[in-house]
Amino acid sequence: MRWDSSRPVPWGRLMREWLIYTAVMAAVLAIFFRDDVITLLIGVLVSGPLYVLLGAVLAKFGYQRKTLAELRTPRASTTSTETTTVRARPAPTRRTSTGPNRPRPKR
Repeated sequence: MRWDSSRPVPWGRLMREWLIYTAVMAAVLAIFFRDDVITLLIGVLVSGPLYVLLGAVLAKFGYQRKTLAELRTPRASTTSTETTTVRARPAPTRRTSTGPNRPRPKR
């Protein structure tokens, strides 16, 4: 896809995802790295503009991730079709242990 300046950028979604990431990472860093929490939190805060800018550039190129609801919908329809279709059992071959071609045990 090519750059298209008229494509919308989901600023709200990008900020919401980054805030969730920041909250989770701040909790994890506070638990595991208690000595150097301030430096690590500054690093997490610096990641915000980088994430948002990269997401905006990808949106202008046409990349759009699916939401969780969009991901769940196709899966629900495919599982119902998978359960209704039964696959036929393949015919026994020389390499399988069932069927008429079973090797005789040596005496």
